[in-house]
Amino acid sequence: MKIAVLAFAGITAFHVAVPLEVFGEVSRLGLADNWSVQVWSEDGQPVRTAEGLLLGDLAGPEAAESADLLVLPAWYADLRDPSERVKNLVRRAQHRGAPVAGLCLGAFPVAASGVLDGRTAVTHWAAADDFAGRFHDINLDADALYIDHEDVLTSAGTASALDACLHIVRTRLGTAAAARVARHLVIAPHREGGQAQYIERPLPAHQGQGPVSEVIDWALANLDESLTVEKLAARAHMSRRNFTRRFREITGTSPARWVTDRRLDEARSLLETTPWTVERIARVCGFSSPVTFRQSFAARYGTTPTSYRKRFTE
Repeated sequence: MKIAVLAFAGITAFHVAVPLEVFGEVSRLGLADNWSVQVWSEDGQPVRTAEGLLLGDLAGPEAAESADLLVLPAWYADLRDPSERVKNLVRRAQHRGAPVAGLCLGAFPVAASGVLDGRTAVTHWAAADDFAGRFHDINLDADALYIDHEDVLTSAGTASALDACLHIVRTRLGTAAAARVARHLVIAPHREGGQAQYIERPLPAHQGQGPVSEVIDWALANLDESLTVEKLAARAHMSRRNFTRRFREITGTSPARWVTDRRLDEARSLLETTPWTVERIARVCGFSSPVTFRQSFAARYGTTPTSYRKRFTE
């Protein structure tokens, strides 16, 4: 299988290295004797990476024209529109039955080609809003680590490219081959959960003074208490309806959703920074029981509190 990996000026060395390492390991381990990986640029000229490394001896667009798998491992930081040449190469690859993989921000040029219209895709969480705002005909799943339509694959940010490339090995050569590659690279053959657990969630700012803002500050300091809409509204000396309307104007969400989000934010922080038990964290964050906490955590992040702690503290 001929694999063509696009490189461009300013690409990070890591993004180029991921498909080279994963697919190259297939050959080095003797798992397939017909896998080859070639790096190409739009004009066939050397490119300098973000780290200052010069990548030379690159192929030109002809590598993409004859590839059995076309990989766009990243994209420009300014998320510029791809050239017509790149878009046409993506379209022609998909048309002739060669899968296309848009890894991390590489989902942007793949989406711009139109091959994802009417389908679901994922990209780095930090660029999710830009992606959704630009490609209205594509359903963005901001939580997935990767999404494979067989002819087109997209993945979430940075290290998720490893998951996606291992998935390609798994679908082509089987689970045992993917596990062996993962073992040699000392990475997990398959990660549980989605990229929601890696998203930075800074506390949303609330503007101005007034009873609702004061209640927000109080709630943040008292997450272990019962924070029903009725209780919050009463503390603000407002009717439930008026409080809910004003709260949404300030925060952009409902009081109940906001409280759950803040409790989960605090729980993540405590899982990362304390040795407290799950039961104690559930209690201090205001969940009615450890079971409710685990269910809410798994629903939001696609993993358990225990697994999350292990991943982020080891």
